[in-house]
Amino acid sequence: MIVHMKQVLVQFDDPTAALLERVAPGRSRKRSEFIRRAVARALLEELERGTRAAYEKRPDKPATFDPDEWAAHAEAVHPVDGPRGRRVARGAKAGRTRVRRRVAR
Repeated sequence: MIVHMKQVLVQFDDPTAALLERVAPGRSRKRSEFIRRAVARALLEELERGTRAAYEKRPDKPATFDPDEWAAHAEAVHPVDGPRGRRVARGAKAGRTRVRRRVAR
């Protein structure tokens, strides 16, 4: 799969450029990857802020909860208790542990 990427020229002030040089030095893929991840994270946070603002402006209605509509405890479906503990493989003696042997090569 070929991914087409656009190039964007970004200018940083001296303190930001110095920090970037310290975290992701030189002309490297590490620096490009760092900047891509930072921009992606900032974009997601910005979208989340927009979503949060929309919900604050128009919140969902609270869910109605009526415990009387639920089935009585006696009518409820309960999980069936299955076998407990580890299953022993056929032919293996109970309580016996398998010893791993190292083969010299």
